[in-house]
Amino acid sequence: MAPLVSFESVSKHFADGGRDLVVLDRVSLTIEAGQAIGVYGQRRSGKSTLLRMAAGLVLADSGVVRFDGRDVSTMSAGERGRLLREAIALMSPQDWRALPGETVVDHVATSLGSEGLTMRQARRRALQILDQVGIGAAGAQEAASDLSMTDRTRVMLARALAREPRLLILDEPALMPSVGDRDRFLELLREAVRQRGMALLAASEEMSALRGVGVMMCIADGELSSSQGPGTVVNLPGRWRATAGRSVG
Repeated sequence: MAPLVSFESVSKHFADGGRDLVVLDRVSLTIEAGQAIGVYGQRRSGKSTLLRMAAGLVLADSGVVRFDGRDVSTMSAGERGRLLREAIALMSPQDWRALPGETVVDHVATSLGSEGLTMRQARRRALQILDQVGIGAAGAQEAASDLSMTDRTRVMLARALAREPRLLILDEPALMPSVGDRDRFLELLREAVRQRGMALLAASEEMSALRGVGVMMCIADGELSSSQGPGTVVNLPGRWRATAGRSVG
């Protein structure tokens, strides 16, 4: 069986003024179903590009990115869009958008528009997911644009989980005002991943935000590595590890 996601000697370049900037340099990585991988890297290390390539939003200049065995570059833009709606959820603080006057429940419900649900059905599912992430019925009726950073992150997670993705991708998963808020959110995230058997790919500038992942890697200057050298994936004991919906270790 093919891995859920694979990077095979993938490189990506961007123009930076008159320079050719290498963002990813011959990166190889596999993500199995139910596996949790953390990528630690400083700003401009290439980690956000790595995540967006895994989501099919950015295409490789060389090498191959596959989802469930299929070369993402051979998919049409529409197919990649469906993949992102139906099988992959990308969560990034930079992507937060809320319409003026939009309630929290409607913000989550609108992410289900492609599933053939009525708005009433979508709101019902949204309320269930919001309750699971600690946003109760009263909070669900608040204006999404007025949320605190902590509640906004929970709502972003609810929106990502509502479609039951096979792969959850998180860019800076816990930008919180306090360590307590961050730790509570990470525990919530761990539980969501365990319950659903999803694969997880998370990247952060803070090592503590990736604590407990099953696989830890580092990225710098576009090169992905582990403590045992480039191209080596290290399995760490931790509370994130899950396969087929059950915890291991």
